[in-house]
Amino acid sequence: MKNYLEKHFGKLWLVLVYLFLYLPLIFMVVFSFNSTRQDAEFTGFSLRWYEALTRDTRIVEGFWLSLKVAVVSGLLSALLGTFSAFVLVRYRRFAGRTLFSGMVNAPLVMPEVVVGLSLLLLMVGAQNYLGWPQRGMLTIIFGHTLLGMAYAMVVVQSRLLEVDRSIEEAAMDLGARPHQVFFLITLPNIFQAILAAFLLSFTLSFDDVVISEFLSGPGVNTLPQVIFGYARRGINPTIYAAASLLITSMTVFIVGYSIWVARQTRQREREVAAATRAEIMLPGNG
Repeated sequence: MKNYLEKHFGKLWLVLVYLFLYLPLIFMVVFSFNSTRQDAEFTGFSLRWYEALTRDTRIVEGFWLSLKVAVVSGLLSALLGTFSAFVLVRYRRFAGRTLFSGMVNAPLVMPEVVVGLSLLLLMVGAQNYLGWPQRGMLTIIFGHTLLGMAYAMVVVQSRLLEVDRSIEEAAMDLGARPHQVFFLITLPNIFQAILAAFLLSFTLSFDDVVISEFLSGPGVNTLPQVIFGYARRGINPTIYAAASLLITSMTVFIVGYSIWVARQTRQREREVAAATRAEIMLPGNG
């Protein structure tokens, strides 16, 4: 028995970690089909809470608001994060580089409460002096973009550091303009990293509560805010149904993305292998 535990200790520990992480999610999905409001006893299978979910206007409106905010802030975060990463990787020396790098990375280490409070003061000041922006969807997008841009920059920066610069230099030697090199060579090489940055920023935005609480206006509540408000008033199985749908949709999306990345990687490997074989078969390379 002792030898068995020593041999399989790593696997057992991994199973325990996964159970600790995912058992609460499984519990929540199961109880979203409970026929009563009981949260400690499964009394029977029912879809009543999913039906109630479709009639809950607060959750439905919060979902669509969160989706719109997450898509816009994800796109802006990926775009700005890519530009920031490109500047930091390709331009090693310029005035204010240290300050720029510190400002971009600050949201990674700064508590969200501090970020949310500082943005709230900024928005209130701008509204008092300029009359714009009104607290609502736009201000939430600003806050989520600030946070997501920092994470997107890290993802794209790590990929840019791995890109072979000799390919870009060869293209420029052959007469390609800098913008042509970027769009035809650099961008395809870092596209998967940009897509991963978008997905990460999208998830952070869709899941955020703290910054949304500071920057949302009257009657403007994202889905996490609505769920958090329901949870403070007691158990509501409708929340279980909403969370279960989110878990299912995100799981399908992530699995689909992983399959797409795996296929792209295999296709690239086949193309590289074919190019290598063609080069070997050229006259004079035998």
